[in-house]
Amino acid sequence: MLIDSHCHLEYKGLVEDQQGVLARARDAGVGGFLSISTRQREWQQVIATAERESDVWASVGIHPHEADAHADMGEAALLEAAAHPRVIAIGETGLDYYYDHSDRTTQQALLRRHIAVSRETGLPLIVHTRDAEEDTAAILSEEMEQGAFPALIHCFTASAEFGRRMLDLGLTISLSGIVTFKNARDLQAIAAELPEDRLLVETDAPFLAPIPHRGRVCEPAFTADTARFVAELRGTTPEQLAEATTRNFFALFAKAAL
Repeated sequence: MLIDSHCHLEYKGLVEDQQGVLARARDAGVGGFLSISTRQREWQQVIATAERESDVWASVGIHPHEADAHADMGEAALLEAAAHPRVIAIGETGLDYYYDHSDRTTQQALLRRHIAVSRETGLPLIVHTRDAEEDTAAILSEEMEQGAFPALIHCFTASAEFGRRMLDLGLTISLSGIVTFKNARDLQAIAAELPEDRLLVETDAPFLAPIPHRGRVCEPAFTADTARFVAELRGTTPEQLAEATTRNFFALFAKAAL
């Protein structure tokens, strides 16, 4: 069994046929889904789906693109939502300096609020980082010194050095369909060497469809394609990779259960 550790089931492209999307994924061997929120107004949507589907769990968080719109949101709102039994993670949150849709200082402040909630609840922090390696590493390192919290880097595309720094901090690394792209040689080299107990797979659906599905709306079913590719990179079987990543998922997301 595989688990899609990061998908957006409420996004356009998936929500219109959500039952079909889930059915196709289950047929492909995907037996669990972490449905990610990026704005406060999505929290009830992802929670409602997780209440309805026993193999779907929810996260609550604010994407860095949305930081300006949530600049005044305190920790209390996150804490209240995180108390729901189907919420197993905080995020996605982080820093995105590629698009700079929100003020960088606001992104950083909101990331720290998410970290505080992760630390208080024990729920893993889901970190998005793009063109912001130094600030992401600095904030995570500083905050870890104030008190440890579980975390992962989702859709990892950063440098090997950043990856090493994250592993040293105890983070898990999640690989998306990007690892299958022909121009992702550096990422493929990193994926081949990641510690087995720190590895997850995801789709980030409806985005980033892996080869051979480029150009299509990405679906959680495509977790299987990414897993097969990563297994080949690592010289293992898809079955062994599925077993390892599923074990890692439940070790990290301790609140999850099937």
